[in-house]
Amino acid sequence: MSWQEEDSFIRLPHTDSMEGVIPALTPERVRWEIERCKEFCSNLEQECAELQATKEAAKLRKERELNKNQQMSLNRDEERSYQKGILSAREENDRLRQEKQVLKKKLEEVRKKVSGDDPVMMLPALPEKKMVFKGLVTNKEDTNKLMLTPLVHYPLLGGSALITFEKAEVAQRIIEAKEHVVELSCGELEDLDQCRARVQASPVDILLPSALEIRLLQSSRTILLSDLPSLSIPEEALLDKLELFFSKVKNGGGEVERREFLDDTRQVVLTFVQDGVAEPLIARGHIEVLIGKGRYKLKVSPCMSGDIADLQFQPSRCPRTVLLSGIPDVLGEEPMKDTLEIHFQKASNNGGEVDAIAYVPEGQRGVAVFMEDTV
Repeated sequence: MSWQEEDSFIRLPHTDSMEGVIPALTPERVRWEIERCKEFCSNLEQECAELQATKEAAKLRKERELNKNQQMSLNRDEERSYQKGILSAREENDRLRQEKQVLKKKLEEVRKKVSGDDPVMMLPALPEKKMVFKGLVTNKEDTNKLMLTPLVHYPLLGGSALITFEKAEVAQRIIEAKEHVVELSCGELEDLDQCRARVQASPVDILLPSALEIRLLQSSRTILLSDLPSLSIPEEALLDKLELFFSKVKNGGGEVERREFLDDTRQVVLTFVQDGVAEPLIARGHIEVLIGKGRYKLKVSPCMSGDIADLQFQPSRCPRTVLLSGIPDVLGEEPMKDTLEIHFQKASNNGGEVDAIAYVPEGQRGVAVFMEDTV
């Protein structure tokens, strides 16, 4: 019998030897047995707790391994997706780089066409383009032609000036010199008779329209009235009388929705509410209208509305105009203009007769309007 069995059981004497013998169970023996049983139970509880902890640890390891395998699978999928994204980005980058090279070549070709071997750096801010259309007919062959007069708005920064000479060769000499020393009269400072300023001269490059395509559409509810009489009545009163006349059905009109007086051409545009009113009036060509005490024969024409379908520009250099920059703010606006004009008119300074000059002091901004050169 092992020692555990000896501790777990109480050995009793044989029945033969127990005859007439009473077991001696003392209080000390009972307390010892109780303490031994408590210790045994405590050991069993500790073993159960350790076994449970071992099961939990094994379960946790299994879950970790499962999560790790899932994470590895997810990482592989993400890696494939990242690789595809990187490959796509590289292809897009290569395509954009090729487009950039093509655009650079086109830009170089344009610059060479503008100024030959010396490319002109275009202004960073393109000027506003405003066109004035004049339908001037000289003969029957020009009836379908449209004259275009450009008005270019050129931004002029502070501390700069535009000077236009009568001869283009004078402007060319000023530009070739690049830098000029201008004598400035400082009358306010008696201690200094004169002071000098270095200004830079550069050409003026602008964009001019080279091709224009206009999409025209005839309005079905609008007419254009021309040959209006010159009467001493306000424009609103004239519009009221015309609206009253053309709103009557007996005059071939109808309800007027909108009216507009064109100041530049002295014409009136009338828009009717309903379709079918404008066509008969246009077909008549002329109509007598009662205005005040007189009757006047007005011309009725179709009203054409249109928009610009295509407008192309080409760079152009102003042959007689020079841009002066770096002008210090030491004189008033008028004295500075006079000083610059005097300086650049002198033949000793490679100058010549000045046609026009515009100066913007430092800290201000201006806009120069370029028109067609008729010289």
